[in-house]
Order: sequence, then C-alpha cells, then structure tokens
Amino acid sequence: MTDITITVLKSLKEIEQADWDNCACSEEKRGLRAIDPFTTYRFLYALEVSKSVGEGTGWIPCHLVAKLRSEIIAVLPLYAKSHSQGEYIFDYAWANAYANAGGRYYPKLQSSVPFTPVTGKRFLVRSGYEDQGTEALVAGLISFAKQNKISSSHITFCTVDEAESLAGSELLLRETIQFHWEDKGFGDFDGFLSSLSSRKRKSIKRERKTANSFGNGLGKIVTLTGDEIKDYHWDFFWEFYQDTGNRKWGTPYLTREFFDLVHKNMRNDILLILALNDKKPIAGAMNFIGQKTLFGRYWGALEDHSCLHYELCYYQAIEYALLNNIKCIEAGAQGDHKLARGYLPSKVYSLHWFNDHAFGDAVRAYLKEERNLVSNDSEFLFKGSPFKIKEREK
Repeated sequence: MTDITITVLKSLKEIEQADWDNCACSEEKRGLRAIDPFTTYRFLYALEVSKSVGEGTGWIPCHLVAKLRSEIIAVLPLYAKSHSQGEYIFDYAWANAYANAGGRYYPKLQSSVPFTPVTGKRFLVRSGYEDQGTEALVAGLISFAKQNKISSSHITFCTVDEAESLAGSELLLRETIQFHWEDKGFGDFDGFLSSLSSRKRKSIKRERKTANSFGNGLGKIVTLTGDEIKDYHWDFFWEFYQDTGNRKWGTPYLTREFFDLVHKNMRNDILLILALNDKKPIAGAMNFIGQKTLFGRYWGALEDHSCLHYELCYYQAIEYALLNNIKCIEAGAQGDHKLARGYLPSKVYSLHWFNDHAFGDAVRAYLKEERNLVSNDSEFLFKGSPFKIKEREK
C-alpha cells in the first residue's frame, strides 16, 4: 500500500481512455464485449461531454485513480452529489434524519453510474492487482471523504462479490430488490412460454397478439443494433425519452447530445426496439448489450397502444436474449408488473459509509431490519412467479 497513491480526477479528460478501460473492461482486449458497458470510458465520458453530469446537474465528477508507482492499477467512478436524484437506491429518509440532527448531508459521495440502476463492478481493477487495487480504492474513498468533511459515501448497484467481501465495520451493506429475467435453458420463446403456468402463458400470448395489432395493419416492430441504427432514429427516440422523463422526473436527466455520442461511439453496444406506425417510429425501448446481460434502460411512446410497452420492453428483449445467448435481462428499477412476465425478484446490493459514527451505527441497525424485510418480500413475491413449480426450483 505504501507504493500506491490515490489521485482525484475532476474529469475523464484527465486520464487516457486506454488507462481507464484497462481497469474497467480488460476483456475487450480479448475481443469480447465489455461485461458492463456503463463503466467504460466511452459511456462515462459521453455523460460528461454532453453535460448530462457536471456543473448544474448535482453530479460533479471526482473519480479516484490508484497508481502503483507510475502505473494505473485501479479506478473508481465517483461523483459529489448535492441531491439524491437519479440513484434508485433511496436515502431521502437518511438525509432528512441527518439534517434534523443538525448535520449537513449534502454534498455526499456516490460511486455509481449516473441515472443507471444496473449491477456492475464499481471497484475497477486491472487483472493481477485485484486485492491491493480494491483495498487502495476503499481506503482512498474514506480518506477523501474525511479530508473534505463529507457526510457519507455510497457505492450503489455493486456486485454481490464486492458487497460480500467489503461489507464490515466501515462499509454497511444494504439489500434491495429488482426484477431480472434469467435463461434457464429455454432454447427459444416457445420454450420460455412452455415453462410458465397455463394461465400466465395464455396471458402473455394474448398481450403479444394485442401489442402486435396496433396501427390498423400498418404497425411493425423492428430491432436494430450497430450500423442498422441511423442518426434519424435518435430524433424520434429523443421525443420518446422526453415524454417519459417529463412524466417521471419532471426534467429528463440526459441531454440530446448524449444520444448522439452513444450513437457515434457505442451503437454496437445498443439494441433499439422500435414500433413503427405506417413506417414512422411511435414508440421505442433502448437497451445496452453486455457480455452476459441485456440491460433495459429507456422507454417512451408518442401514441398509446395497449400492451405495446410489455412487448417492446420485455418480450422483444427476451427473444433477443434467447437468439443471442444472453443469459440475463435487467429491466431497470422497480415494477412489480415485471413479475407476471417472467422477471423474478433478485437482490441488488449497495455499500454505505458515514463520517458520523453514531449516525452510522443507527443506519447499521436500520439496515439489519431492512434486510429481513427485503428477504421476506422476496419470498412473498417469488410465490407469485408465473413459472410452473418445477421450473421455479431449478
């Protein structure tokens, strides 16, 4: 550890893309997709350049870099936050309690991918340096918070391995639930349907038939990736995204330029599913393609058609995953309605540190009780699984 130094980046412009990606996605050197496209340089840099994060957004980059002498061995995507929006692991109650006790909760430190509630590694370490790189980043994160008198540090949607290995006296473990789909050897969509109870199978068939009947015979659903996605598709998708953002958040988090940048640098990582009415896109779902997981991210529509949301966001995603040997689909935060469509409750993890030890002890006690409630909720939700009993037990 004595030879490892920690530096803070105010922007990804301060580090070479190769140095960041050597830590974030070394598998790309072997000709594979990044396991997690969201911690790649190209994604995080697009957020910065497009001004989706930075001054005025409440997300100020302060990424940590660990160097062994002059060699970069680990990085941590990190932001100073002046609010708790766009995180999806909710801590508003903690912020209110901290303020009521006379403390200043914001700014806080947030290690996450902004506006992106998907599981992935947060401590990004070059192969061969796993233990010392992670240890250095954890120590650097806590030291940075203490030196700047910051109330807390939060590492959200980390992997289960990170959660289990790092939770302890300083980092507190939190568990919440999302709904994920997993391929249990279905083969194709009919195989998936055959694993469901008769009632659920009929319901999905009925929903798909309804969804695909939109547009008085002129409706069509297309799946696009790579060079199949054209610039003009983003003009339509921006309208979809604005509609959803205005209704859900008041103001969309991402800027228009962000979509141009991901088209330029990440279109091979994107699956765009569009509904065309008389050849004009009227609804769409945007997914990112990982090595083993399809990540459903954004959806929107300019016309209201029954069951079209389910078709574009869930059933088309399942078909694509089965055709492309993708084993898991993460369809975003919340949404009990996903359960009936084959997306089962799955625990997601976060780690939390507090500068005030007394407050941290209170949160620790709360989290212990919360984990019990989450486990009970998960068991209850699982009883509503659409799968046949023998399939649930696989």
